[in-house]
Amino acid sequence: QVRLVESGGGLVQVGGSLRLSCAASGRTFSAFAMGWFRQAPGKEREFVAAITVSGGNTYYGDSVKGRFTISRDSAENTVYLQMNSLKPEDTAVYYCAANFLGYSFYTESKYESWGRGTQVTVSS
Repeated sequence: QVRLVESGGGLVQVGGSLRLSCAASGRTFSAFAMGWFRQAPGKEREFVAAITVSGGNTYYGDSVKGRFTISRDSAENTVYLQMNSLKPEDTAVYYCAANFLGYSFYTESKYESWGRGTQVTVSS
């Protein structure tokens, strides 16, 4: 089992930036891909971004392409989500998750371990 802890959320104005972090422990970090999802009030959880084990491939949801960047640091056992040009519709709880399959990154059910989430609020 992997333990995931998100941090870095907060309140930011429209057009601002935040960097979320997700620290992993419990299993070898290089053994699994990582993803970020988000859930806004009254809405279903939505795929945001994913990164493969090597970090060589990244995937993004359409609503965040060109604004968000996912990365990972194996030395720190941490995955990051750099969020730029934030919009009010980015307001949500952001979750990181571990994918042990190495595929189906867009599918929530293919992730086995989840963090508790960090709140991001974008004010207009």
